[in-house]
Amino acid sequence: MMSKTWVFIGVVFIFLTSCDQGSHEGTHYDVLVLGGGTGGTAAAIAAAQMGMQTAVVEPTAWLGGMLTAAGVSAIDGNHHMPAGLWGRFRQALRDHYGGAQALATGWVSHTQFEPHIGARILSDFAAAEESLMVFAEASWSWETLQYDEGIWSVDLLLGAETHSVTAEILIDGTDLGDVAAAVGCGYDYGMESRSVTGEQMAPEVANTIIQDFTYAAVLKDFGKGHGDHLLSEPKGYEAEEFLCACDSLCQDPSLQVHPCATMMSYAKLPGDKYMINWPLQGNDYYADLVMATWTERDRLYEEAKQKTLRFIYFIQHELGYRHLGLADDEFPSEDRLPLIPYHREGRRIHGEVRLTVNEILQPYANDLYRTGIAVGDYPIDHHHAEHPDAPEIDFPPVPSFSIPMGALIPVDHPALIMADKAISVSNIANGSTRLQPVVLQIGTAAGFLAAHAVQMKVAPSAVPVRTVQATILEHQGYLVPSYDVDPRHQAFAAIQKTAAVGLLKGRGEPYAWANRTWYDPDSTMHREELQASLALLYPKVDFTSSSRTPVTETILGHIFSDLGIESVGPLMGSEPLTRAEIAVLLDETLSLFEDRAVASSGKFDL
Repeated sequence: MMSKTWVFIGVVFIFLTSCDQGSHEGTHYDVLVLGGGTGGTAAAIAAAQMGMQTAVVEPTAWLGGMLTAAGVSAIDGNHHMPAGLWGRFRQALRDHYGGAQALATGWVSHTQFEPHIGARILSDFAAAEESLMVFAEASWSWETLQYDEGIWSVDLLLGAETHSVTAEILIDGTDLGDVAAAVGCGYDYGMESRSVTGEQMAPEVANTIIQDFTYAAVLKDFGKGHGDHLLSEPKGYEAEEFLCACDSLCQDPSLQVHPCATMMSYAKLPGDKYMINWPLQGNDYYADLVMATWTERDRLYEEAKQKTLRFIYFIQHELGYRHLGLADDEFPSEDRLPLIPYHREGRRIHGEVRLTVNEILQPYANDLYRTGIAVGDYPIDHHHAEHPDAPEIDFPPVPSFSIPMGALIPVDHPALIMADKAISVSNIANGSTRLQPVVLQIGTAAGFLAAHAVQMKVAPSAVPVRTVQATILEHQGYLVPSYDVDPRHQAFAAIQKTAAVGLLKGRGEPYAWANRTWYDPDSTMHREELQASLALLYPKVDFTSSSRTPVTETILGHIFSDLGIESVGPLMGSEPLTRAEIAVLLDETLSLFEDRAVASSGKFDL
């Protein structure tokens, strides 16, 4: 476990790196990321990996947003899909703590860690990129953000100094979509009506209710016999506010509540610490943050902090966990609380496409799956307990899903890309797309997209989908969710590409808290099934034979012959091919992924 001394040194390192920018006033960057949250950090690293001169501007001392600065260090979802930077981040955690089991300390997640360790890892990732400049503890001026003659300009505020910077491409790395709002992009917030999204479970009438947010906390076990970590009774404290957070004091027989020990072990972290992010009469808090001014947000955040402190006092003094107190070696803050709150939802921009629960439920009923740049497997999970007027919604079980590239691109700005939760999704879909591993992938894709736009000297909307997807695959990212095929599989890239074309289709399965899509790489495939997929891409081809005979090399050779295409090598085998082997041969011979352009809608350029 790292000491409090390291936390201080880490913060100073980032701050001094930022202070060095005084000599770079007026610096031009290829890519500018405003907001070093989870997605913004990933976007900055990805753009820098592509050789772009990149800057990321973060108001706090830490990169990482909800992963680190908000203290929500229990990863939800994608345990079996270690995509790209998410997989790299998780491996760094495993290396630090001593393996996967060392991270499985609580029951809510397979991967739990101390926030300051996550912050150090992301800081190390950023520092390794020579073309990435980090402006920490810095803010950007809403009033000076402008786009003129193809160039962005904005003033950055660092202490008493102002730094003017320019950039080709701007990335919104904020939790709430503040950058998009600042430049006039259209957006939705709250719940859309079912007539707008076509989601039958959506409310009939739209509203502006967003999910509850949380000011999390990390408690540390100080051992029995120590009392200096006990909180004084917070102003306005009443035990009744939290009586049914767990079972020991709850007198309401109509409620099904967890045992208190279960509540406490929910997000137990390494280092004898406990993350407090409890939705059931715990420390969730509701406020309309989207339309609040900066001053109003500060006031609302303080109210949320006070609720968390009241809850901790309740845990200490009513439930008897007197050995637990706010960790003194975690966050570089005077009050020992996280640097920012955990936002689950804010604005959702109007993008080139919008992902709704309909596309998640039936991915092959439309074409967006062909444009995937990130994947997720978490069920739809909304927090609305703190808003009594929030309508009840019967969320359907969903399979794992892809995020379409067009959801990152606003329709009403030529040089802005979204990198965090404010992408173009419906309110209902946001309940699945908002999780940490998904947002890390969204940010990575945003960074790659920005880099290609700069390199090609075009707007992000003009960058070919396949170009971005190919870069994602090069960095071991996913285009489609595949529970049973990860980047270590020798046919991973071929399966991802043929699946993104539509020649292989996954079998979705809603499953508990880790929904699945199966590609069955070791099973066989019937000729009839393969030819039906190919017929969508070659509608004028009349295949000479159709049967439910398993595909062999010989049969595949005949199919290629029907297409008028010569195979890469001789195909003479009579043994049934596995789906993985078929994917490899299709990819090598047809090159449909590279040669068949696809629009942001998923439609092919036939």
